[in-house]
Amino acid sequence: MKRRRRPAARVVCLDAAQRILLLNWRDPYDGSLQWEPPGGGLERHETPLAAARRELVEETGLDGGAVLERGVPVVRDSRWNGRRYVGTEQFFLARFDEERPGLARAGLMPDERENLRGHVWVEWNELAGLPDPLQPPQLLAVLNALAPDGPWHPEPAADGPR
Repeated sequence: MKRRRRPAARVVCLDAAQRILLLNWRDPYDGSLQWEPPGGGLERHETPLAAARRELVEETGLDGGAVLERGVPVVRDSRWNGRRYVGTEQFFLARFDEERPGLARAGLMPDERENLRGHVWVEWNELAGLPDPLQPPQLLAVLNALAPDGPWHPEPAADGPR
């Protein structure tokens, strides 16, 4: 399978209870399902931050201004619609003051409307229990890099048995 590079940006959204927003997508090529934070490809001459804000509004209707400026690079190797995409994407953080803010899908393209199956605001410690694969699989590490002060921060290793 030919590898393609697609510059992209994604947004890890946290609600007031520190739940993470994930979208459930159906791959039009093989029907497989996956969970992923909102985001997508950069348009010509668009910065990763601008793309993250635009994609958040298009895919969720949430305020793109909530996306913080600091991003972290994440190496991705994923498959979508019969193609393999390899490269680095920028991930950003957005925080919302309410619990489980409602979403709107008005900005989706027709194929996105067809393939977006739903969304969930999930607790960070429930990511491993999702019924479909999580993309990227290392999302918890990404979250920790974006918000190291959260409850997902790994505990320091113990000094041994007590």
